[in-house]
Amino acid sequence: MVQENDRTGLFNYLFIWTQTGGGKSKMKHFNLLSIILVIVLATSYIDAFTRNDFPEDFLFGAGTSAYQWEGAANEDGRTPSVWDTTSHCYNGSNGDIACDGYHKYKEDVKLMAEMGLESFRFSISWSRLIPNGRGRINPKGLLFYKNLIKELRSHGIEPHVTLYHYDLPQSLEDEYGGWINHKIIEDFTAFADVCFREFGEDVKLWTTINEATIFAFAFYGKDVRYGNCTTGNYCMETYIAGHNMLLAHASASNLYKLKYKSKQRGSIGLSIFALGLTPYTNSKDDEIATQRAKAFLYGWMLKPLVFGDYPDEMKRTLGSRLPVFSEEESEQVKGSSDFVGIIHYTTVYVTNQPAPYIFPSSTNKDFFTDMGAYIICMPSLFSSLFNRFFFLKLSLIYKSSSLDSHWELFIIRGKVLQFCRNILTYVLMPKPFVLF
Repeated sequence: MVQENDRTGLFNYLFIWTQTGGGKSKMKHFNLLSIILVIVLATSYIDAFTRNDFPEDFLFGAGTSAYQWEGAANEDGRTPSVWDTTSHCYNGSNGDIACDGYHKYKEDVKLMAEMGLESFRFSISWSRLIPNGRGRINPKGLLFYKNLIKELRSHGIEPHVTLYHYDLPQSLEDEYGGWINHKIIEDFTAFADVCFREFGEDVKLWTTINEATIFAFAFYGKDVRYGNCTTGNYCMETYIAGHNMLLAHASASNLYKLKYKSKQRGSIGLSIFALGLTPYTNSKDDEIATQRAKAFLYGWMLKPLVFGDYPDEMKRTLGSRLPVFSEEESEQVKGSSDFVGIIHYTTVYVTNQPAPYIFPSSTNKDFFTDMGAYIICMPSLFSSLFNRFFFLKLSLIYKSSSLDSHWELFIIRGKVLQFCRNILTYVLMPKPFVLF
């Protein structure tokens, strides 16, 4: 746990990076720059602060997903999900073992407690709990999640359950095409009902769908066909999948509020993938392009949750390719979230003109072409140094579990909170946000 009088900040640094192209010389330059960054960061911030410097209801936590963590892919009645199918047919990398959390969850929870975590967000493997996607419950899968939740509770860690983290049972994908079919709403709601009934007494935080935005545009684009789904009309399927996710979220959320909330006293919401978006230049064109990007990346999910309909920018651009909410559906979706989860990885530049190091557009009307805005992912410093497209992710892990006041407060109270305010301003949404 975080020690009240722990005033030290002993750092471990984890560098995760990839690059395309380049050679040993650039690798050496990269390592040198990495060392300089470590020295600067490790010596620039000294004073720590305690848990008492944060509000009582502020939770320090971590999160994962079933496929990334559990392993035991073929054990105790679990059936394949679309993740299993996709990973095995792509390049052989897969989650058959992963972190082996299915067998080592007690060790993992013990480590969480020792780190001082107060919350753990994990997802339920749909095909472990309900192997056929609907109908019979797998007793061994049910027991695993009950034991996991009990273990978390016994260590004072708040469980936060995600119902869907992209691992649709393969049987439902094979049967009717998964998220591009309206049938998914009924099956997802029935799955959610089982989870609420079986785990709801000990779970007070529910996320229906993880990063709904990125799932829809990344998994239904022209270059990604997951779960052996056949190549279809990706110009429309991205938006059909997103539409059905909103309806499934609303259906599950409204079920929870009608049937369980008064007794279980929990909260339910949806999370979105949200890049920070900044105009590349001060030009009017780049400012307008940034607003379009906000409509597609924020408003696509958030506007229906608040107002019951899609952003005008999307309706003008997509026309008949964008599904239409019926009056009844609009009322169901509007106000269906107790909170919105913001999953924020980085901030990018947005420009109206083609530029180096962007997500490539397409001659077809795929998502980024529809958006009409180009995403520039790299700061000019790195691109000029290496002239290659690569990402650098610097994570700070504190062995002492203490926090650096200057560094972390700048992020938590400054950049991140301002980022959330920007989204609030965009959607005019007086709803709680949960930062993941």
